[in-house]
Amino acid sequence: MSKEQLQHVFVHGSELDAFPYPDSCPFKTCRAGEVYKMLDSMGLLTAKDKSVVVPQQASFEELSKYHTEPYLKAMQRADAGEYEVEMLAMNLGTEDCPVFEGMYKYATWAVGATLTGARQILQGKTKVAFNSSGGYHHAFSNMAGGFCYINDVVLGCMELAGADKKVLFLDIDVHHCDGVQSAFYERADVMTISLHQDGRTLFPGTGFVDEIGDGDGKGYCVNLPLPIGMYDDIYLKAFRSIVLPLIHAYGPDVIMLEAGADTLQGDPLAGFSLTNNVHVEVINNLLMFGKPILATGGGGYNVENTVRAWSLVWMALCGEQTDDMMAGMGGVMLETTEWTNGQGLRDRVLIPSEQQKEMVDPIVENTIEQVKKLIFPIHEI
Repeated sequence: MSKEQLQHVFVHGSELDAFPYPDSCPFKTCRAGEVYKMLDSMGLLTAKDKSVVVPQQASFEELSKYHTEPYLKAMQRADAGEYEVEMLAMNLGTEDCPVFEGMYKYATWAVGATLTGARQILQGKTKVAFNSSGGYHHAFSNMAGGFCYINDVVLGCMELAGADKKVLFLDIDVHHCDGVQSAFYERADVMTISLHQDGRTLFPGTGFVDEIGDGDGKGYCVNLPLPIGMYDDIYLKAFRSIVLPLIHAYGPDVIMLEAGADTLQGDPLAGFSLTNNVHVEVINNLLMFGKPILATGGGGYNVENTVRAWSLVWMALCGEQTDDMMAGMGGVMLETTEWTNGQGLRDRVLIPSEQQKEMVDPIVENTIEQVKKLIFPIHEI
């Protein structure tokens, strides 16, 4: 198959819509299905260079490559209604990680979707795969955390690295990827870069500048903790100042992206003020490296905004998001997406106030300089 014939793969199946979290939980698994329906209604899944791939369910053995057997078996028992108070030590049955029927089954399908995307890339069937049901970056090998039970990101990176690929994982979710960082903290074959709200003001309370990896992994773990009130231009300055030089220096074979939408203004669980135009700009920059991209969803607790953002992510990954005069004028303002071929998915441009800039800019500039001082010399930048 020539490069011209390579498909852009959207990974989704009905099983991913079948196991909702409890109604009281702000995490809504329906988002991925809504993205699928929106894209399908716009004819953006069926063109000659695009295809929908139904995921394969991940097996116990595949999950065991990262997660411990006692933890996985505890999840299975909890799913079957056999809850034990000792499971609280694994964060099962907490407010953030409730126990519910289907929790284990859902996780196997969500992880399976990310692994399916990774294998599509490794088999040369695609250079772009998107699993909007993925991005469970808070799960550790032996415990759940932050709505995350099984860490599909870690398993996806392991699948790629196990095929002798250098992997760069970029996380633009508003929360720090503590589980992923922990998994690769002493490894250099997977570089992790996270731009997130400062852990002093947001869960999980980690991801500070001086967390740079250890041993072989020193310098391959990069954190940009950012202040409340982040707006598009200053966020993109941080991205261009740190992420782009590191990708050039590291030279990954594959890029994995967590495209969380909880950075958007109006998200009820966080404090950034970004628009989904940032997602497009980040992806446009990543595509310029010419490397395969495996993308996942992540956080996003305003469902409508998240669905629009991830639909836009898919268009950007497919190279179809143009920057014409309609860019930044879409979203609710236009009330329709079809006549603009997706430009209506775009958020309006949000102009930061002078007070906002005065509060945010110096902190971000200082963070950029700290990261450069700690990380760049290791990579001879």
